[in-house]
Amino acid sequence: MKPATRIDPATWMARPQTLAIMKALSAGGQEARFVGGCVRDALMGLPVRDIDIATPEVPERVIHLIGEAGLKAVPTGIEHGTITVMSDGMPFEITTLRGDIETFGRRARVHFTKDWVEDAARRDFTLNALYCDTDGNVFDPVGGLSDLKAGRIRFVGDARARIEEDILRLVRYFRFLAFYGVEPADKATLSVCCEMAPLIKNLSVERLWKELSTILLAPDPSSSFSLMATHSILPHLLPEAVRVDLLTRLVRVEVETRKSPNYLRRLATIVDLDKNGADKLASRLKFSAKERRRFSNLCAPAFLPDAQANLKENRVTLYHLGQELFTELALIKATRVPDQEWLQLIALPTEIYLPEFSLIGQDVLDMGVPEGQKIGELLGQVESWWVAGDFVADRDECLEYLCSLTATRS
Repeated sequence: MKPATRIDPATWMARPQTLAIMKALSAGGQEARFVGGCVRDALMGLPVRDIDIATPEVPERVIHLIGEAGLKAVPTGIEHGTITVMSDGMPFEITTLRGDIETFGRRARVHFTKDWVEDAARRDFTLNALYCDTDGNVFDPVGGLSDLKAGRIRFVGDARARIEEDILRLVRYFRFLAFYGVEPADKATLSVCCEMAPLIKNLSVERLWKELSTILLAPDPSSSFSLMATHSILPHLLPEAVRVDLLTRLVRVEVETRKSPNYLRRLATIVDLDKNGADKLASRLKFSAKERRRFSNLCAPAFLPDAQANLKENRVTLYHLGQELFTELALIKATRVPDQEWLQLIALPTEIYLPEFSLIGQDVLDMGVPEGQKIGELLGQVESWWVAGDFVADRDECLEYLCSLTATRS
């Protein structure tokens, strides 16, 4: 197989950690090549993160060669030929060239091969079936390079067969569309995805949310979500997503205000949930405690920024919400009430200064109030008075007001 193109090897390929791995694998006399996402992203000029390597060496031989080089191999998926190796703190996934004997959903019985074309034929997308040697020569057995240039997302071989091997590939198809797609999605592939969408229920929540959250982080995921909604796929993934139309507006506002994508912000935008509904969705998707609190606050906040309110009212809201949550909620609201004033409100947290409340519990104790629930109640009363006064009162004035409250109680 002749190289189809070439990329500059003096990049991630030249790192000492990478060179150590490739040197160890080549010591057995077989050529190892980079494969998949690292090659695809390098060709697109994108940052390379995870580095996957393919080799004709069988897994046991890979473990031996890695050990001979003084590195440690972990057989993370040895039955499928996959070994993970750490090289000076960097993880590398090394997989033996393979072909399928038969598949069982996500599981498959494989045989190992030395045939690069056979290995390419069992991969999911043509964009992931690109190989590159240590000199930067790129090999393209299934036409992935032309698909990459055209922004065409295409399964290797038959789309139905690839999805039957792992239903998650159906969701990954829309993830690849969101990140790499330029050409219109293939109608036949969309039809297969629509037909097979009911099988999504067999996926683990963890795998599903990992893909969905990644799609939500795409520069503009609105087209992928619209396609999934139009082709009756989204209800099997995320039935709560009833406002997909707002995603396009949110992306536009994010770009205009230079805000980075945030998957919880975008998720909260396309659902319409109260606190109970937000908590149920967070439980179903197994959010962390931090994600759960954040998502609940985005869906059902105690306070809301208001572009029609005056500056004093929005300062009070900002004080209660904090800068970050105020901005997030303003971004979401801007999609529902498109108006130039929202852009000014989004910038508000960076343009004004709000002082910190100056009193603490010890101040109440110093006035002779015994420890207990009254401490928090009195502090809360003083803070509410201070906020209602537009944060003008200084510490001495707050102490004076506290003194008047304690005198009233005594």
